[in-house]
Formats: sequence, C-alpha cells, structure tokens
Amino acid sequence: MGHVRNYFFKVYMMKFKSRGMGLALGALLFSMVPLGVAAQDKADEAVKAAQKYRGTTLNVTWNKGLMAKEVLLYSGPLWEKLTGIKLNVVEHMIGDMYPVVESEFIKKSGVFDLINVVPSSLPDYVELGAVEPLQPYLTKYGYSQELEDIAPSFRSNWMKWDGKVYTIPDDGDVLTLYYRKDLFEDSANRAAFKKKYGYALAAPATWKQFDDISAFFTEKYAPALYGSAMMHDSLSFYFFEERFRVNGGRFFDAKTMKATINSPIGKKTLQEMVDRTKSMPPGAGKWGFMDVLGAFVEGKLAMTEFWPPLGRWAEGYGTDTEQLSWVPKSKVAGKVGYAVTPGGYSGIAAGFGLSISSQSKNKEAAYLFIQWLTSKKISLERVQIPYSLRDPYRVSHYQSPSYRSRWPNAPQYLDTLAKAGKTGMPDLFLYQINRYERALTEGLNAAFAGEVAPGAALDKVAASWDGLTQAIGVDKQRAIYQSWAARPNAYPK
Repeated sequence: MGHVRNYFFKVYMMKFKSRGMGLALGALLFSMVPLGVAAQDKADEAVKAAQKYRGTTLNVTWNKGLMAKEVLLYSGPLWEKLTGIKLNVVEHMIGDMYPVVESEFIKKSGVFDLINVVPSSLPDYVELGAVEPLQPYLTKYGYSQELEDIAPSFRSNWMKWDGKVYTIPDDGDVLTLYYRKDLFEDSANRAAFKKKYGYALAAPATWKQFDDISAFFTEKYAPALYGSAMMHDSLSFYFFEERFRVNGGRFFDAKTMKATINSPIGKKTLQEMVDRTKSMPPGAGKWGFMDVLGAFVEGKLAMTEFWPPLGRWAEGYGTDTEQLSWVPKSKVAGKVGYAVTPGGYSGIAAGFGLSISSQSKNKEAAYLFIQWLTSKKISLERVQIPYSLRDPYRVSHYQSPSYRSRWPNAPQYLDTLAKAGKTGMPDLFLYQINRYERALTEGLNAAFAGEVAPGAALDKVAASWDGLTQAIGVDKQRAIYQSWAARPNAYPK
C-alpha cells in the first residue's frame, strides 16, 4: 500500500493551502511517508482486512472544530483511498458528545459506528451499554502487543473499565509546565533570585517555588512581562484537581462517599490558586485558553501550565498554516523550556479514545479503522501534523527521530511529555462526571472572580457533590470511585 499512500500525500500537499509554510510543511509530511512498499505492519494488516468492506460508510463522533480538521483533511480521506471505506465525521461540542450518543442509543437508531470517548466518561458509556468490548478484536488481529507501546499512564488509565477494554487511546493530553528558559538562564536574574530566595532559579519543583519565581519576574518586569498566568475559566477544574491531589487531597471519603473536596487541603489549594493571581496580569482571574496562549507566545509571561500544543505553537511549528492562522505569531521560539508540573505529577487532563458503538452494523470495519488510525505508523504521522491536536501518546512517538527533528528543542519537549506520561494522574471517574465537573467549575470561577471566599466556594461545591451522589446512588458511586482510586497514579504515591 506504500505507493497509494505516496500518491495520496502528493495530491494532499498540492491541495494543502498554507500561508508561508507550504513547502516546509509539505516536506515535513512527505518525509513521514515510506518510499516503496512498506513491510507488513498493523496498519497495513488493517487495510488489507478492510478491503472486503469497500463501499461501507462509517459514522464517527468527533470533537467539533479544530479537533476534527486532521481526520477530515488527512486520515479520513487516506483511509477511504486505501480501503474504499468512507468516513462520515459527525462533529459535536465536547460537552454534547455523551448526551448525543445517549439519545441515539435510547432511540436504538444505530446511527454511530465509532465513538470518540473522553476517558473520564467511559463508565457512563459502559453502563449505558453504548460501547463494545474490544478484546475479541484485539485478539483476532493480534493488536495487543502493539498497544504496549502506548505510554503507561494512558494505557493503564484510559482503556479499560470493569476489567474490559472498551477504548483505544488516540491522544496524549497531559498538563505541562512551559517557561522562558532565556529569562531563567539570564545571569543577572539568577544572581538576583538566589540573593532574594536563597536557592537557584530553575524550573519550579514545587508550587511554592512557582509562586516565588512568578512574584520575582512580575516584580522585575511588569507590566511588559508577568511571572505567570493560568486558565481560570471553564477548564479551571483540571488545574485544581491536579494541585489538590499533589497537595495530598482526596475527593471523597471512600467509605461514606461524603465529598472531601472542601477539606482543609482543598481550601488551602484554592486559596493558593487565588493568591497566585496577584503576580499575574490584571484580570487573569477570568482568563481562558486564548488569553493564556496569546500572552505566552507573545512573550508576556515567564511561565504557564498548558496542554502539549502550546509547546509546538510557541516554537512556531505549523502556525503559518491556514488551519492555525488564528494562533498569534510566536516571539519566544527557541526560548521555551519544558518541565513536568510542580509536584512531579501532571494531570492527564481530558484526552480522547476511540470505541465501537454497540449498535453499529459495521463493527468489524469500525474496529479495523481504530487499529489503523492508532497504529504506530499512522498515529506517528498524525501527531506530527501541526493542526491535528493529537498529542504524542506512544513511546515510539517520543523517541521518533522524525518528530525529534521538527525544531531545535523538540527532543526536550518530547522527553518531558514522556516523563509526564509515566506518572500522569487520570481525571476523576464517576457516573455523570460532567455534572460534578460543572459544579466544581462554578465554585472555582466564583472564587477566582472574587465573588466568594475560596472556603465558602468549596463548601458549596461539596454540598452540590453530595446531592449528586445521593441522587445517582451512593453505592454505585462508591464502587466506581474505589475502582478509580486504585488505578495507577489516581493519587500521587
């Protein structure tokens, strides 16, 4: 199939519209294509087995917007070119993905063949009966061994529920610390910091060090540059849950299922997060994704915590393409350092996996698409496409000579993601987890906006959580919580 893929890449790149980076990106993508006929591998095996399903259309749910561009522009058309199987991508906002599947399942419409699953919602899909166990397919096609290449945190925490494999990871979301290494390495900054705080200026190993460093840079450079900024909007719960656990917090009493998010540790954590805004730009208590992204790449922040795309975009990787034209032009390329977040345990926040709909009439073809898409070969191509928003999640991605050559600091970037992928903490799993997350986000946002004291905000969140647990069922939630808490790195060791 190598000649078909080569041909596809040529056609794809002729149609690919860019703004000043077409030749570079064309070379990037073409370099990922093996010349000649490649040795048989799991991607090729999936393509060969899928030939008998030519003419089939697979309907797949996908996160709306930029998330869907890669499958619409690259992997979907390539799959159809190789197999004759068309992919119909049905886009939904991330918060609507489970409700839409639930509605169609109840109606028994059988409209979906493949489901994009946010891992923390997997228990809901399984309880509903909406997703198919994958082990029979993994065994039939001998794919289990290749899954061992998936980074430990994603492999151990995202694939299974109740002892069965239901989804295959298709993303490597992990929160990471990004910092201005030029500022950290400046001799005057190093001397002044050491004199004031008594220790060397380096990527912070603790949140106390983070606060010291943030205050230092803000005091010296504001308003041209501030020490840090974070997302405090609808995504804020990911950052709180990470720091809460690093501080030693537990979400519930494992016996009673009484919420303990408002414990002294919880209140201390939120108070620290509120206090941290004092060394951030004015109004940062309400900042979101674009605010933080723009400020960092424009050179206005010394540090931030963010998902992996920031590390690529800060280097200008692919940001001249039409798909990423909205990303501000980077002023910090070559000046960015990467580290596991303070405390040594990064949240593997959000993420995506692929599952087969239990009501699909095309289950075998759907499985073969999953195997092909997530295989070592195809997934490596996809994670290197700048606009794909599919972050590295396999050991072979981190070690790839191709990926490590994409920009001068790419080896350090990939090594950091690999390190974080070994100790990453999974999001909390509960039935109807989105309702718990919504209640937490509302409390956090009120505290960040100064509308209510941090302690009172978490007391209200805990009361909401207790009400949800009672309504859904204490015994049901206890079982799921205890199962989740036993997973690797659910809580720091």
